[in-house]
Amino acid sequence: MNLEKYLNSKPLYYDEIDYTRMPRVYAKVKHFFKIPKIIHIIGTNGKGTTGRFLASALYKRGFSTGHYTSPHILEFNERIWVDGQNISKSTLNEAHTKLQKILQKEDADALSYFEYTTFLAMIVYEECDFVVMEAGLGGEHDATAVFPKCLTLVTPIGYDHEAFLGHSIEDIASTKLNAIQNSAILASQIYGEVYEVANKKAKEKKLEIFKADELLESLDMQNIALISKRLSLAPYLTQNLSLSIAALKFLKIAYEIDDFNDAKLFGRLSQIASNIIVDVGHNVLAAKSIVEALRDKKFVLVYNSYSDKNYKEILSVLKPIVKRVEIIEVQNRRIEQTQALEKTLSEQEIEYSFFRGIKSGKEYLVFGSFSVVETFLKGYYE
Repeated sequence: MNLEKYLNSKPLYYDEIDYTRMPRVYAKVKHFFKIPKIIHIIGTNGKGTTGRFLASALYKRGFSTGHYTSPHILEFNERIWVDGQNISKSTLNEAHTKLQKILQKEDADALSYFEYTTFLAMIVYEECDFVVMEAGLGGEHDATAVFPKCLTLVTPIGYDHEAFLGHSIEDIASTKLNAIQNSAILASQIYGEVYEVANKKAKEKKLEIFKADELLESLDMQNIALISKRLSLAPYLTQNLSLSIAALKFLKIAYEIDDFNDAKLFGRLSQIASNIIVDVGHNVLAAKSIVEALRDKKFVLVYNSYSDKNYKEILSVLKPIVKRVEIIEVQNRRIEQTQALEKTLSEQEIEYSFFRGIKSGKEYLVFGSFSVVETFLKGYYE
């Protein structure tokens, strides 16, 4: 069975997660894997762009580099980037064939979609010097956490996936930071509790944990400003760039300003037309970042939400930059019931209708999740 059919046979989402499965299976097969130096990225927002900034710079510095990110927007191979480009379907199928020989059938069948694709990526990356590996959900129990790492990067931590990670910042931060094995760098955090949890973990486990600013010198700050201006980065993207440069400093790898020219990751405040911006953000922290970046304009918000997201607060945060909402219909079992979303919009006195296409003379922001952006793009490019 080819990779596409095999992955389609696995459910994407689970109501319950077996946290012991990935470590159990990895313990059986780890001798088959050649593990490069892994830089693990955990946090709530900004993992993808931080990883792409860092992976692009490492590649430009002459290192063979992989970047594992998720989920994808249009095609699965967006998740597995190697040396400047997404992996080809033929290479993916070769890796799939090899992985099927390594895994026992019952283990391969039991692995979740994300667990299987994480192993698949490590087959692809076995000849790399570095792999920048983004956690899918959480940290401690994530499929990516089983591998040895040389460094962990922690992007801003906020509320998300509370059902799995906990209902307080302390609980969420603890679950994520438990993934740190030795050394870590923290991005600037919104919640002071994250620093408190990090300090506690550092003492308990004898970890080396830095704040990004502690590794950046005045010349780095000047370079960050220049790169940010050149790439027209929103404030939150500049912060992600800073974390990636702090990682290079920790690794004692020199960099040049031009190393980041091709580093922007699609779907993060991406301008796809003169009047259309798309962003795959889907939580309160992402909404706050967008408002900060776009606060001087007002948009028609093309929107929908997963039922497990705090869309009431998200819409409240976005309201200052929204003229009205146009609800886009998304075929996904996690999407909230339309009546519930309409009720929230009415309660917040936000004008709304249903999305029926782009009209000239209006500014659009497409936001809500990878599924929302995927649905919009498939219709837009047809």
